[in-house]
Amino acid sequence: MLRNVILQILQFFYQALPKVVPWQTFRYLACGGGNTVLDICLYYVCYNFILHQQMVHLGPVSMSAHIAALFMSMAVTFPTGFLLSKYVVFSESNLRGRVQLLRYFMLVGICIVLNYLLMKIFVDHLHLYATVGKICTTVLVVTFSYLTQKKFTFKVKQQA
Repeated sequence: MLRNVILQILQFFYQALPKVVPWQTFRYLACGGGNTVLDICLYYVCYNFILHQQMVHLGPVSMSAHIAALFMSMAVTFPTGFLLSKYVVFSESNLRGRVQLLRYFMLVGICIVLNYLLMKIFVDHLHLYATVGKICTTVLVVTFSYLTQKKFTFKVKQQA
C-alpha cells in the first residue's frame, strides 16, 4: 500500500518529465534523493547535536565525530534505501529477494568503505567542513550505487 502511495506521488511529479528522463531513473533520483536528504540531515543532527562534534569513545576504540555520525545516519538510511530500491525503483527485477538482499549488503559494505575513505580524505586531508565533505562524498557514492544497483543488485535476469 505504501509503495502505491509513493508511486502515485512520483507519477504526479513525473508528468512533465517523460521526455527528459526515463521513469526508472526518475524514481531512483526521487527515492535516492529523498533518502540522501534524510541521510545528510541525520548526519548533521548526529554530528552537531548528538555527538557535539566530539570524539566518540567505545571502550578501547575511539572514533572521530564525523565518522561516528556517518555510521549513525547510515543505520537508518541504508535499510530505507534498500526497501525503496526493491519495491519502488527496481521492482521489475526478477532476482530472488535473498539474492537482492545479499548483493545489496555487499554494495552497502563497499559504500561504507567508500564513505569512510572519502570522508577521511575530504575532512582530514583536504580540511573541508564535515557537512561539506559529507555532501561531496554522497555525490560520488550515490553515482556508484545507482550504477551498481541497476547493473548488479536489482538487475533483470534474462529468461532462457
